[in-house]
Amino acid sequence: MTPKIFQKKILLWFDLNGRKNLPWQIETTAYRTWLSEIMLQQTQVTTVIPYFNRFIQTFPTIKSLAEAPLDLVLQHWAGLGYYARARNLHKTSIIINNNKGEFPSDLEGLMALPGIGRSTAGAILSIAFNKSHPILDGNVRRVLARYYAISGWTGNSKISHELWKISTRLTPVQRCADYTQAMMDLGATLCTRSKPRCDDCPIKSGCLARIEDKIKQLPTPKPAKSLVAKNIIFVIFTDQNQKILLEKRPTIGIWGGLWSLPEFDAMADIEILCKQKNITIKAMTKLDKQRHTFSHYHLDYTPIKVEIENPINNVMEANQSVWYKLDQINSLGLASPIKRLLQNQ
Repeated sequence: MTPKIFQKKILLWFDLNGRKNLPWQIETTAYRTWLSEIMLQQTQVTTVIPYFNRFIQTFPTIKSLAEAPLDLVLQHWAGLGYYARARNLHKTSIIINNNKGEFPSDLEGLMALPGIGRSTAGAILSIAFNKSHPILDGNVRRVLARYYAISGWTGNSKISHELWKISTRLTPVQRCADYTQAMMDLGATLCTRSKPRCDDCPIKSGCLARIEDKIKQLPTPKPAKSLVAKNIIFVIFTDQNQKILLEKRPTIGIWGGLWSLPEFDAMADIEILCKQKNITIKAMTKLDKQRHTFSHYHLDYTPIKVEIENPINNVMEANQSVWYKLDQINSLGLASPIKRLLQNQ
């Protein structure tokens, strides 16, 4: 199938079946396109929609986002995961706001911004600027790997290079915005990871994976590796006023920049800290161990509830530790596991 015929079939399918009423499509701007593309990295459309709507209501312009404190941005991001995206979003908004609020309209300029890679930049250029640039997000990788029956993990540099060449060859000059959206839609709605709807696919006649009966084998999964487990203790310090001590996490690492509970390696460390700070422990209760899994390891954490008699302001560092009542936690950027833990108290 020639690129021209491929494009024609994809665009005809998009005209009839493509998604055209997603929140970021109602008014197409570089800001809204960029925001949606960042949110959609590693995250499904159905999950993103309510986050996008809340985000755009609070930060309707690049200026409003740039002038907002990072804490507020992280609060609106909490639950989406991959929090580096939110921090890079804020950094990029400041850079663009200082550039008179104008997004770069070239590939190199966009890729120079924090958190924007080649595929995201291509999507912004195609959709917001109507400039023909290929994309290669997870959905498009899956479609092309199946259509051309390309074996090997698509994240491998050699395979990725081959897929970029194919995507570049197939991307049209005309209607590039519709084509870009169509390819993402095709992967998200028909050529799905499991149970693909091949009978409804507009390019099924040329799909080598279908012809060779390799749909279930392609794309080749990422080589599996066993996840290590890290054990830690989260302490719920509670004072006489039923306030809980929260600490801001470092910007680098898991849940970067979010508020969380004080973290310890062992029970003895809690008692040592309390003695050093002259903190009187009224009661200490060990709660059930829980697990939260990241992409590269398991976090096994044991919550310990520690009721204290005297306030521990001397433990706190400016802007890094705060006492909060439970009914105030919704106003903070908290990691989802910590938020759930506190809501169950």
